Amino acid sequence: MIPAWVDGRLQPVGKLEVHVKGLRHKAVSVFVLDGTRVLIQQRALSKYHTPGLWANTCCTHPRWDEDPAACAVRRLREELGIEGLFPSFADRVEYRADVGGGLVEHELVDIFVAEAGAGMTVRPNPDEVAAVRWVDLYDLSAEVLRAPERFTPWLRIYLADHMDRIFGSLVAGR
Repeated sequence: MIPAWVDGRLQPVGKLEVHVKGLRHKAVSVFVLDGTRVLIQQRALSKYHTPGLWANTCCTHPRWDEDPAACAVRRLREELGIEGLFPSFADRVEYRADVGGGLVEHELVDIFVAEAGAGMTVRPNPDEVAAVRWVDLYDLSAEVLRAPERFTPWLRIYLADHMDRIFGSLVAGR
């Protein structure tokens, strides 16, 4: 069950129901950076929507009454085996996107950013992640423009519409 708005009231709703009905719901996204490089993941082929597409470091729905920052830490551990990072809140973004198969993501997303620590270990959970890679943020933006079909709708939206708000000083320094 994830927090979603039904008739203007926040309540716990099943994840698949949320996406079938296109209900506005809470979400968390994390970007782990190493300087200007960002860690991205390819979603596992077993995912019920957007399988095999590249996304930001991790993204999820918080549990009912779960603090967004705690959710970010939990999902870094569960999806990527990353321990010891405590991401900082960067921004809140709302978007609505068709994710295929009649499903819709309508998310109010708390976005977090963390700097990779020296020697940070990444151990992807194969049930969640098919592959990971580090890519320069500006190379990623160019790649998304060249081949948008390889990336999740939310990553495309973040980079096209919210890059300066999410990455702040990193963007300003270029």
